[in-house]
Amino acid sequence: MMSIYLKILRNEFKTLLRAKWVIGYGLIFLLLTDSLFRFAGDGTEVWVSVSNIMLLLIPMISLIYGILYIYQSRDYLELLLTQPVSRSALFWGLYTGISAPLTVAFLVGSILPLAWHGGLTEGTGSPLFLVLGLGSLLTFIFVGLGFVMGLWFYDDKIKGFGFSIIIWLFMAVIYDGLIMVIIFLLGDYPLETGIIAITMLNPMDLARIMILIEFDISALMGYTGAVFNRFFGTAMASVLSVTMLSLWLIVPSWTGLRLFSRKDF
Repeated sequence: MMSIYLKILRNEFKTLLRAKWVIGYGLIFLLLTDSLFRFAGDGTEVWVSVSNIMLLLIPMISLIYGILYIYQSRDYLELLLTQPVSRSALFWGLYTGISAPLTVAFLVGSILPLAWHGGLTEGTGSPLFLVLGLGSLLTFIFVGLGFVMGLWFYDDKIKGFGFSIIIWLFMAVIYDGLIMVIIFLLGDYPLETGIIAITMLNPMDLARIMILIEFDISALMGYTGAVFNRFFGTAMASVLSVTMLSLWLIVPSWTGLRLFSRKDF
């Protein structure tokens, strides 16, 4: 099983890493990061800006490509399933073989400008690794969600793409708006614990807040920033944050595996 998984992973990784759109994806981050180093100032300002772009672009691209791969590779999947291969090995090989090239493109595109601009200044090392780590993690999370949508709506591409866009819009835009409405309407009540719990249900929000706290700019978020700073500054919050992000990594991939294993292709 492991040898089959590695063969599928290696094949997908090599194929996608040479794909023009993956190279273009990496070039987007390279050009953006390079431009920010040239015009935005020091390393801290650059990585805060990169993180803002990352939190919108990575989930969208990963989610769309995850579902697009399922729809565009139907004949390929059906051919592989006629071979004596385990469905679980095939799923994990495809999942990691797609997520890894996207992650490599993001990391290379972000790190190369850092190397030639000398952006690793004192005090930015830990936040930098956090940004890169969260970007990589979000790639795997949203490719998994894309697989789930593609397998769930395998015979209805319009619904699959529609729900994928809705998921991204909800997590990227609408979710924060709903939290602000709750704070506005129920501001007279003690909402700290509830707001923190709600925030942890959205991996994009959780990653954003972890970055703001790490760069020590949570004051820009006002009252909620103070609440998050007080909570996320504790060791328990760090453990809980990592746990929630791990669940976001595990649940979509496990759900995708279940759907893939039971699907009648």
